[in-house]
Amino acid sequence: MGEIRYVDTRGAVKEPMEFTEAVVHGLAPGGGLFVPEEIPALSLEDICGLAELPYAQRAARIYRAFGVDLTDAQLGEITTGAYGANFDDERICPMTSLPGDVHMLELWHGPTSAFKDMALQCLPRFFSTSAAELRARGKLSDKHMILVATSGDTGKAALEGFCDVDGVSIGVMYPDGGVSDIQFKQMATQRGSNVRVWGVRGNFDDCQTGAKTVFDDDAFAKSLHDEYQIALSSANSINWGRLMPQIVYYVSAYAQLVADGKVERGTQIDVCVPTGNFGNILAAYYARRMGTPIRRLLCASNENRVLTDFINTGTYDISDREFVKTPSPSMDILVSSNLERQLFELTGRDSAAIAGWMTDLKQSRRFKVDRDTFAGMRELYSADSVDNAECLETIREVFERDGYLMDPHTAVAYKVAERLREDDVPVVVASTAHWAKFGNNVYRALHGIALDEELPGEVSALTGCELNKLIARETGVDNVPFGLSELDDLPIRFTEVIDGNADAIKEAVCAFLEFRG
Repeated sequence: MGEIRYVDTRGAVKEPMEFTEAVVHGLAPGGGLFVPEEIPALSLEDICGLAELPYAQRAARIYRAFGVDLTDAQLGEITTGAYGANFDDERICPMTSLPGDVHMLELWHGPTSAFKDMALQCLPRFFSTSAAELRARGKLSDKHMILVATSGDTGKAALEGFCDVDGVSIGVMYPDGGVSDIQFKQMATQRGSNVRVWGVRGNFDDCQTGAKTVFDDDAFAKSLHDEYQIALSSANSINWGRLMPQIVYYVSAYAQLVADGKVERGTQIDVCVPTGNFGNILAAYYARRMGTPIRRLLCASNENRVLTDFINTGTYDISDREFVKTPSPSMDILVSSNLERQLFELTGRDSAAIAGWMTDLKQSRRFKVDRDTFAGMRELYSADSVDNAECLETIREVFERDGYLMDPHTAVAYKVAERLREDDVPVVVASTAHWAKFGNNVYRALHGIALDEELPGEVSALTGCELNKLIARETGVDNVPFGLSELDDLPIRFTEVIDGNADAIKEAVCAFLEFRG
């Protein structure tokens, strides 16, 4: 079984943990993030050979390389359960090739129609199996409360993944008014007796900061243990068990491109990812570190361009930065949690430097990295941003030219790839959500209606589901997933809105646990 153990980015955990411990803890004491002690290497032969396997077995190979300390039987059960009939395509994440050597890696064929399913169909299985293992080893007695901050997609994927899982309750916080109608209904109609959803007055950063503050509250942790025999954990990409599955699809994509004759074996590719919290593009970095022939990582931002500015300057500054609502709300993020892992790797794993920068960010809302770390970042990454009008224009242009309909997040990545790529380098674009999750803005794009313009009266009166049906009729792209088309027929279960401060979150958590008994 696994040999690689896990350390934390801020150095608070003195003894490395096994994977099972890291995935159940989620976040390290002191706020650090878990990373593997070393990054496993795969040969080009190993990587290309993955194409001969079904996706579940590709994932199992990668997980085993990262030291997952579960038996082959347990790992096989996890991966086959995660990547099977719950996806609408047996390839799990198929690729559609567009003119110009652009390959759309479609990560939205899972049950909630967003890329978060690629990890969150797996994480709950990792979590419950790991918790059972730790109980059997005498290392765990508590049940768990999963607390999730979402900008729209993680919430539903986490709720779906943890729904009715024994020994686990899950609470999700989303920015009230900051998600699409479809995203809201996906969360608010969630089935299951162990789930709860709260709108938060504020933006995603308020949700995420509040959650991190609660995680870092030792007194609250003790009270949960004493009163409810509950420990907190996370399903956000701060949990390594959530990030690791994302590495798989980048390694897998390269293998598939070679197998399909789209890329010559050994030829380097670029990867362009729309990102706000830095987790999805960080997974591509780890795939590169493992040996996948990725030349450059293209970081695509929307108008909340904090990551683009950081990559281009070495200074992360949100001290006076306005939060902008965009057509791509899942990227409307200013505090990019997973950047911490990348900086840890680029500093030679200097936990003191990471702790210092994260303290600066918390206290003064800015930090500046040293010259060598900045140079390392520039060597790996190129970055650009797309404004709201360009995002909508890209959706229309690509559909009219190529007949391919994409969501606004994917459009941001496509446009950045178009700008930053070199003509002779194939590029994989991470397509992160089905277009029907954001029908309002897709309709605007196709009809040339700006964000600040009113939709026609008969259109503005439509629900998200009704609008998607209209778009499907108009475009002939009639592939709205059942999970999205049924939402109008489901009862709304959760409408509570809370403040985003730690006290309000703790009160909501306790009320939920009291209700559950």
